[in-house]
Amino acid sequence: MGEGPLAALAARPESATRARPEPPDPLRSAFHLDRDRILRSRAFRRLKHKTQVFVAPRGDHFRTRMTHSLEVTALARTVSRALGLDEDLTEAIGLGHDIGHAPFGHAGEDALDQASRARGGHGFSHRDHGVRVVEVLEQDGRGLNLTAQTRDGIRTHSGPMHPGTLEAEVVRIVDRIAYVGHDIEDAVRAGVITSRDLPAAATELGADGAERQRALLDALVRESALRRAIVLPPDIAGAFDQLRSFMFERVYLAPPASEQAARGRRVVEGLVDWYCEDVTRLPSEPDADPLTMAVDHVAGMTDRYALDVYERELLPPIAAP
Repeated sequence: MGEGPLAALAARPESATRARPEPPDPLRSAFHLDRDRILRSRAFRRLKHKTQVFVAPRGDHFRTRMTHSLEVTALARTVSRALGLDEDLTEAIGLGHDIGHAPFGHAGEDALDQASRARGGHGFSHRDHGVRVVEVLEQDGRGLNLTAQTRDGIRTHSGPMHPGTLEAEVVRIVDRIAYVGHDIEDAVRAGVITSRDLPAAATELGADGAERQRALLDALVRESALRRAIVLPPDIAGAFDQLRSFMFERVYLAPPASEQAARGRRVVEGLVDWYCEDVTRLPSEPDADPLTMAVDHVAGMTDRYALDVYERELLPPIAAP
């Protein structure tokens, strides 16, 4: 652990708790173990074929949910090191924060939420499902037995709940910095926008993506050290919020991303219907009802696997010429 200005407030691995107690590892702290377990999990590996913004892009350089998670982890570790926080916990949360994402990004998440509620379920959020993945679904029902601190960071990286550690706070804000930055690059690469379309707030933060990222991280470290809380200065936060709003208006909620999202919703809704019609199509889960099994199974799918099953099982066959 470093000696940055918030070191005294950092999470302590010796205070970490697990649902199932374990003897200490001779080489790794409790948070380091969490990081390694997430990295080796099947759910993390599937993120390489899950949407970040564009569904199954043809170019080799577009981000996926996995590359996004890796970028978040690297940036969050930089901030935590500068502030003297626990880098292992930061890495574990960064790698695991999106491990519960459904196929087709937030469109798939919304579709699963609506499908669950329509059938009397509790809905779906990738935050809560991420915790379910690491507590129950991984390792054939044994889960990963992560520390409470890492699970808290996964559950609170977005949404209304307040994180319990500063390390989780770092991941929460760096997640936004990372996705806005790299999604701009991907949107330009896809021809959806050009760099000239960006609002004035972008140039206030920097001339290009690298400069904007550096300015945001520098400001985050300085303000957090000064206020002993993980925050951006008000002027930088305002410019960043304008840039994020621009991305929602021009990229996330606009074609082609919006058209791809609509297709993803249809696929997810159709698959939930199909599995709920006949639960023998599903792998069994102890103590799980049919709707939960269907939601768990569809949520775990990659984009391409969901499309394959949907086209094979739900679309009418193409007649031979």
